[in-house]
Amino acid sequence: MSLSIHIDIETCTRCRKCVRICPAEIFIQETPKSDVETQHISSCIHCGHCVGVCPTSSIVHSDFPAEKIHPIHPEKFPTSEQLLLLIKSRRSNRAFSAKPVPAEKLDLILEAAHRAPTGTNAQNVSFTLVTDPEKIQQVIGFTIDIFMELGKKLSNPFLKPILKLIVPDAYAYLPHLEALRRKYEMGQDPILRKATALLLIHTPKKSQLGCQDANLAYQNGSLMAESLGISQFYTGFLCIAMQQDKKNRIPNFLGIEGKVHAGMGLGVPSIHFENYIDRKEIDVRKL
Repeated sequence: MSLSIHIDIETCTRCRKCVRICPAEIFIQETPKSDVETQHISSCIHCGHCVGVCPTSSIVHSDFPAEKIHPIHPEKFPTSEQLLLLIKSRRSNRAFSAKPVPAEKLDLILEAAHRAPTGTNAQNVSFTLVTDPEKIQQVIGFTIDIFMELGKKLSNPFLKPILKLIVPDAYAYLPHLEALRRKYEMGQDPILRKATALLLIHTPKKSQLGCQDANLAYQNGSLMAESLGISQFYTGFLCIAMQQDKKNRIPNFLGIEGKVHAGMGLGVPSIHFENYIDRKEIDVRKL
C-alpha cells in the first residue's frame, strides 16, 4: 500500500500545528491564512505527529485510519506528584514468590514497553517473553556456563599477562564469578533470583540506536510493573553473559534474531517495601 497524506481543506482551520510539529517538514503554509499543503511525502517517518496534533481531524494519513486515532484526556493523567512518588518507590525487588505473574499484567508491561519512543521512529524493538520454567532454567544454566568459560580464560596462565593489559578491570570480577558458580551448584538461582518471567528486549543487529531504544522500552515496562505491584529487576548478569558469548547461545536457544540489549526479571513479590529512601543529592550543572 502506497503512502498517502491528504488535508481536508473544508475542515482545516489553518492553525499551523502540523507545519510546526512535523519532523520531516512535509506540511507547508506560505502565509498564515493560506491553505496548508504537503511536500516530499516520501520523507514521512510515520510518527503520527500530524494526526495527533490536528484539532479537527483534517489530516487523512494512510498509516493512521480513524480506528488508530484516539482522543487524549489530560484530566485522566496521574498528577506529577503521583508519578514522582511511583518513581521514588520503584526498587529492584528480587524477593519473588512462586506465583506466576498474571498474563494480563504481563500484557500491560509489554504494551508500556512497546509504547516507548524509538530513534527516527524506527519502531524496530522486539520482545521475547519467557515464562516456561524449563526454558528459564536453561537460560540460567547457559549464563553460568558462559561465566565459567570466561573465568577459565582469565585464569589461563598463558593468556593472563595479555588479558591483564587488555582488560585489567575484568580481574576484579573473578571472585564474583566463582561465587555465582558456588551458589548455582548449591541449588540457588544467582542469575534470575527465581523470577517466574523473563522479558528480553532486542533489535535488529544493524540498528544504530538499538541499545538506546531497547533501554527506553525497559524503563517504560519497569514503571508499568511497579504500578501493577509486580517486582522486577534489570538482568545485568544475563546481559553481560550474552555480550561475552561469541557463540550466541542464549539468543539461538530462544530463537531470537537480532541483538538483545536489555532484560527484565519479573515476579510476584513475596515482600513489599514500606518506605522509599532519598538518594544522594542531585548532581546537576545549570548553564
